[in-house]
Amino acid sequence: MTKTNVMRLLEAAGIEYETLVYEVDESDLSGASVAKKTGKDKDTVFKTLVFHGEKNGYAVACIPVCEELDLKKAAKVFGEKKIEMLHVKDLLKVTGYIRGGCSPVGMKKQFPTVIDETAQLWDRIFLSGGQRGLMLGVDPAEIAAYIGASFEDVTV
Repeated sequence: MTKTNVMRLLEAAGIEYETLVYEVDESDLSGASVAKKTGKDKDTVFKTLVFHGEKNGYAVACIPVCEELDLKKAAKVFGEKKIEMLHVKDLLKVTGYIRGGCSPVGMKKQFPTVIDETAQLWDRIFLSGGQRGLMLGVDPAEIAAYIGASFEDVTV
């Protein structure tokens, strides 16, 4: 397997990670499907969501794959009145990643980021490795410190 930019960045920062490779099914890119294919608890597999606020621009939330982002809670965390999810068609342009391969590590720009507080319950959470079919298991505290994220309650 070729090393992704995410892997190179984590290695350069001295952050250990576990690699999980899975078969991509274009008809089902859901996080629940990824959790099932990798054999990991769905509460430990996190998806990366990007949204935009009127005042502060783009921001990122990493939440468990079977959960839903609470837009009001997230807006409050980022000091916004309201936020809108980034359209999938704009994801590559803004982050450098495609749907199903978006990681909070190595975006074109480091946007303000929040990780759902439940991540702290686990020794390891699984985030996209920067491409479809690749998840990386990392220590939640280490990854939060590396990307400057806080832990907040941002799910419904």
